[in-house]
Amino acid sequence: MEKHNLTVVGEFILMGITNRPELQAPLFGLFLIIYAISVLGNLGMIILTKVDSRLQTPMYFFLRHLALTDLGYSTAVGPKMLVNFVVDQNTISFYCCATQLTSFLVFIICELFILSAMSYDRYVAICRPLLYTAIMSQRVCQVLVAIPYLYSVVLSLLITIKIFTLPFCGNKIVSHFCDSLPLISLLCSNTHDIELLILVSAGFNLVSSLVVLLISYLLILLAIFRMKSADGRQKALSTCGSHLTVVVVFYGTLIFMYVQPESSHSFNTDKVASIFYTLIIPMLNPLIYSLRNKDVKHALEKMWKNMCNIFS
Repeated sequence: MEKHNLTVVGEFILMGITNRPELQAPLFGLFLIIYAISVLGNLGMIILTKVDSRLQTPMYFFLRHLALTDLGYSTAVGPKMLVNFVVDQNTISFYCCATQLTSFLVFIICELFILSAMSYDRYVAICRPLLYTAIMSQRVCQVLVAIPYLYSVVLSLLITIKIFTLPFCGNKIVSHFCDSLPLISLLCSNTHDIELLILVSAGFNLVSSLVVLLISYLLILLAIFRMKSADGRQKALSTCGSHLTVVVVFYGTLIFMYVQPESSHSFNTDKVASIFYTLIIPMLNPLIYSLRNKDVKHALEKMWKNMCNIFS
């Protein structure tokens, strides 16, 4: 059955994080700190992996683009979320909503495949160390990043155009940001095609990237078990420890959010999960890599000393 009460939607109402006035100021302060740490951490990682001579390897090339995607989708959601804490009318215009959805999808989809590329890089480094430079050439690394960017831009535009060219009904209330599934529930026409597109693309993105990750780490574990030296096993594990931590946190949240049965969903649970992967994870990723990676820590120390020398 088609929905009725068709209206021309000029803007959407964002429900926000909470309706309780006494929590608005504390939550604004909390999310401002989280977003600021995320921006500084990811910008710092981008700059650090670009300027430090010891970080000019494929691993840090992918890490730079991971930081870029983290910065991208957190910025697509974060600033507007912060504004909604301090304004009376939580609204977003039709075109801004479409832009937010496109930007968010581009970077979140891209991150899936960059994490997969990073797992392949770790596989080559541990299992094919003598051929690492030849296999992970600069051109190969650029292709492994360019394809996800191109694919995610095309898919995100396709989903956004399909949603925003269909008529919306009178109800124009969405969650705290413009995500595809809440917007689809507001459409008046038959949504079977767009729902099928999102289901198939999400399934392909999640499964294909997970397959690469699982195969890479299975081969890595087999190679580690065959190592006779305990130091060699420890070194191999340490080179992929940060990436594995990021993968578990990121995929665990997405699977919890989208793969659980419909009956298990609740609005508040989904809201917390979406906040976690849109704001918390982009803040955690640079912290995980800076705290667990010796090269990054040394580069940070070097940059800090240089800055102190400049201002002293």
